[in-house]
Amino acid sequence: MGVNELLKSYKSGKLGLEETLVQLKEQGIEDLGFAKIDSGRLERTGIPEVIYSAGKTKEQVQQIAERMYKTGIDILATRASEEIFQGVTQVVPGAVFNPQAKTIVYHHKTNKLTKDYIAVVAAGTSDLPVAEEAVETANFLGNKVERIYDVGVAGIHRLFSRMDLIRGARVIIVVAGMEGALPSVIGGLVDKPVIAVPTSVGYGANLGGVTALLAMLNSCAAGISVVNIDNGFGAACQAGLINKLK
Repeated sequence: MGVNELLKSYKSGKLGLEETLVQLKEQGIEDLGFAKIDSGRLERTGIPEVIYSAGKTKEQVQQIAERMYKTGIDILATRASEEIFQGVTQVVPGAVFNPQAKTIVYHHKTNKLTKDYIAVVAAGTSDLPVAEEAVETANFLGNKVERIYDVGVAGIHRLFSRMDLIRGARVIIVVAGMEGALPSVIGGLVDKPVIAVPTSVGYGANLGGVTALLAMLNSCAAGISVVNIDNGFGAACQAGLINKLK
């Protein structure tokens, strides 16, 4: 029963207030048994339903993707394997896989991109899986993206030749592992929001990204916010919301 029908039923007295409120809350939720697809998430939050593939079986991701495809919902699956992608392509023809980002993307219509762009800056080549997840997510959300890669502090001269492109962005995502210094450097050179993403890249004392995370949280450069370790997806969602502010 749609919203209009629910309201008509309430007005006519067929449904009581309590039952009407319960059914209204359930609008936009499709229950597959093992998962609930929230088709109203985009309208409610500005971020659409996304499939987090890690921990799910190939069949589960396949069924969720198939249902989203049939109901006209654009598809982004993160942390997906090649095996999961092969399962999805059986039910979603035209889905695109980025093996580095581990993302699967499908748009029902041409993806219109913003005029203002998000800069995704990565310290080293080993950070690219997380950076590419951010790129794919930001692009999926309708944002133009510019990549600036391998400009970490170990060869900081590489950064300076790209500063015009970085400064031209409306939001900057900075991805770094090891000691996590790059966001602080960039934060001291720009007048735009910087979203720092620590990665689990590094030797033993990197502690799986905890060292980079703490370094970014303790940055003395103003205007930096920090997401969780390896969370390129979360950084892109935040950047996309900022980029689309009027």
